[in-house]
Amino acid sequence: MGNYLNVGNDGFRSMTNGIYVDKTELIAFINQTLGTTDRLTCVSRPRRFGKSYAAQMLCAYYDRSCDSEGLFERYRIAGDPSFRKHLNQYDVIYLDITWFISIVDHIRDTVLYLQEKVMEELYLAYPEAKGERTLPETLARINGMTGRKFIVIIDEWDALFREAKEDHTLQEEYIRLLRGLFKSSGLTDRMIAGAYMTGILPIKKYGTQSAITDFREYTMIAPKRLAKYVGFTEPEVRELCQRYHMDFAEAKRWYDGYSFSRIQSVYSPNSVIEAIKNEEFGDYWTQTETYASLQVYIDLDEDGLKEAIVQMLGGARIRMDVGTFQNDMTSIRQKDDVLTLLIHLGYLAYDSTDKSVFIPNEEVHQEFVRAVSTGRHQEVARLIRNSDLLLERTLNMDEEGVAAAIEEAHRVGTSPLFYNNEQALRSVIRFAYISCVDEFIRIEELASGKGYADVVFFPKRASSMPVLLIELKWDKTEDGAISQIRRNHYPEVLADYGGDILLVGINYHVKSQRHCCKIERYRMGRIS
Repeated sequence: MGNYLNVGNDGFRSMTNGIYVDKTELIAFINQTLGTTDRLTCVSRPRRFGKSYAAQMLCAYYDRSCDSEGLFERYRIAGDPSFRKHLNQYDVIYLDITWFISIVDHIRDTVLYLQEKVMEELYLAYPEAKGERTLPETLARINGMTGRKFIVIIDEWDALFREAKEDHTLQEEYIRLLRGLFKSSGLTDRMIAGAYMTGILPIKKYGTQSAITDFREYTMIAPKRLAKYVGFTEPEVRELCQRYHMDFAEAKRWYDGYSFSRIQSVYSPNSVIEAIKNEEFGDYWTQTETYASLQVYIDLDEDGLKEAIVQMLGGARIRMDVGTFQNDMTSIRQKDDVLTLLIHLGYLAYDSTDKSVFIPNEEVHQEFVRAVSTGRHQEVARLIRNSDLLLERTLNMDEEGVAAAIEEAHRVGTSPLFYNNEQALRSVIRFAYISCVDEFIRIEELASGKGYADVVFFPKRASSMPVLLIELKWDKTEDGAISQIRRNHYPEVLADYGGDILLVGINYHVKSQRHCCKIERYRMGRIS
């Protein structure tokens, strides 16, 4: 058992001793690819989305230096016909690129040092293979002498592109190594039974051709058949919440939001696990990456980026094109490149059906608020501060103050060119009340039996806030908005709440281009 060749199954064993969700069916998928033209798999995921867990699991399963049957027999993979065929049958080379970066004296030495250390272990196992210059040549010689095929598992394969963004010489050296392993006509077929790479970014593009074209890629934009392995699925989270007595609805609000064509609800796995361990829902993203890293990208002065961020903070979805992104952190030329990068980093979710991007959940929303509050987009930061003031004025029933705050939100976040109907007003209200995310759940078009209330902010559990029931009017009257609330009995839908309800009527006068507001306090049976 070595550090890089046949690392054993201790890593996966320790994972299963904690809170573990069975993802072993991924092994069956990889087994189907072994020895075929699909044997090269690249999976890109954000940080803390289980990439290393999967890599350790595959090492434990394929490594011929250990016996892992007892470790896997209680999981789903044990029922697959391929289970015993490939169990502990291969020499496995495991490369954690972030590890190599951390131990070399200088990052430029990473590729050379990596090959030297792996070849040292190979020579111990196969002394007759000594004398080759590179890792691919060494593997080819071992295969020629013994007929053995290798499985190569590379964790955080793109770390060099992320850590040495400007060192193109090092990047080219690394790409040459990967090409030698995986793109050598004939040799790769003979010496590599399969490969599994994880990373945050998809494989980098050079012009119109990617560097390693033979890999099958599964990304946050197109996870395809591997969608259910991206994070935790809703049934998995529901079962965890039941087992550990956690509120499933809160787990969904905090950590759901990633959605794919095959799997509609995908949860951030590390955050779910941390919430269970701490018996408390909250923002665990900052334990893995601070909002400053997000701020770097949203501070970029790309056309339309500020407006897109404002709209998403208010709950909107933004249509975009993911095709221009070059899969690195330096070739950022337009707004859609920034948004695509944020999808891969996990800060945004992508809907492939309508090609839109959005903030997935409460946890990530809070990261955006922190980032823009201290970033270069001062207008967005002012919008956040204005929202705090708007909420305070609403709770104090300050009608003129509320109207003034909405005027400011409109000025900062929406071009007058597009401010021409009630839907546009609704959009302004979404992001004008951004601060409500800390204390309220936003519900749009709440059915009452006699129509729909436009926007309702319902207090979260343990909050002492009143319900905010908002009715919008375009070029009519704020009094008419309140009358509609009364006439259609909207508050009665909230009868079980038992607390105060603030009725908020907001109207936009087209001629004067001014907002007006009317607020009344409602208690069941009377309005004050």
